[in-house]
Amino acid sequence: MFAQSSRSFHLPSLAVHADWSIDARKRWMARARQTPAGWRVMAPEPVGDVATFLARLLAAADGGAVALGVDLPIGLPRAYAARRAENGFLHFLRQTVHWPDFFQVCATVQEIRQDRPFYPARGLRGMTRAAHAVALDLGGPMGLSRLCDRATMERPAGAPLFWTLGANQSGKAAIAAWRDMLLPALLAEAPIRLWPFEGAFRDLLAPGTIAVAETYPAEALRHLGIRLKGSKRRQADRAAVADKLLDAMVAVQAQPDAALVATARDGFGADAAGEDRFDCVLGLLCVLNVLAGNRPDTAPDDPWIRRWEGWVLGQTALPRSLPDADPMPTMTA
Repeated sequence: MFAQSSRSFHLPSLAVHADWSIDARKRWMARARQTPAGWRVMAPEPVGDVATFLARLLAAADGGAVALGVDLPIGLPRAYAARRAENGFLHFLRQTVHWPDFFQVCATVQEIRQDRPFYPARGLRGMTRAAHAVALDLGGPMGLSRLCDRATMERPAGAPLFWTLGANQSGKAAIAAWRDMLLPALLAEAPIRLWPFEGAFRDLLAPGTIAVAETYPAEALRHLGIRLKGSKRRQADRAAVADKLLDAMVAVQAQPDAALVATARDGFGADAAGEDRFDCVLGLLCVLNVLAGNRPDTAPDDPWIRRWEGWVLGQTALPRSLPDADPMPTMTA
């Protein structure tokens, strides 16, 4: 079971989703603006200068709240967090400013430390996630994963946070976003609130504030009832679900502009960034679906999740496997 935040809230002026990458050419965002007739959804556009990204969103919201989804990990595995002295993820992230090597990816297992956990810098024969976990004193490779990274009955596992090699990795996106966007904003005391560490998502939507939540495109597809046949990397396969994607917008009281309709029917383009444009629209619809009340804006009732690990916005499916001796978390407010 799950529950929405209980108090009433005002819809944000702007809802945004950014598909993140360490490569600036693959950072795309989709935006929706609140109008008297509902949401107006615009075609994907580049994120642009990361240093000014949040300020530009606040300016575009013109005093209203911004609901921002990002496709990257926000939180730490509990096995790693259990060895930390900080009081939660927000405190931890602020502390990384004092660790000059934290965002430097390790080239060898011997370089791995608690304050330098990302690995490996490049592929070498014999490197494994098991060795990575042992070097961080996390037991087996499952210790590298947060609960929301683990496989559920509805989708396969996501990538563990600190792993940076191959196509199925999210560590490089975390480095780019934490180092260049989230950490500077926290240190500057910018008006951002990170979900779920600071409360239910809809409760964080105060005027002049950006509420930031983690999303996952594979989850978003399921939430929207869209089944993608083939691969999101193929333009034709993306184009095949254009009608369902546009129908999903209607279900959340959103109207696409003409440019978005055209790019959706074209499969979001033939270039390598087509899948990133597709993902950012999926992520935006995930955010709008939560704002509409169709998915929960809370995380499971587990102190590790709410203080350290984080969660995927709108996810209700719990992982198939849980850490030893941990009780099954519940989806309550």
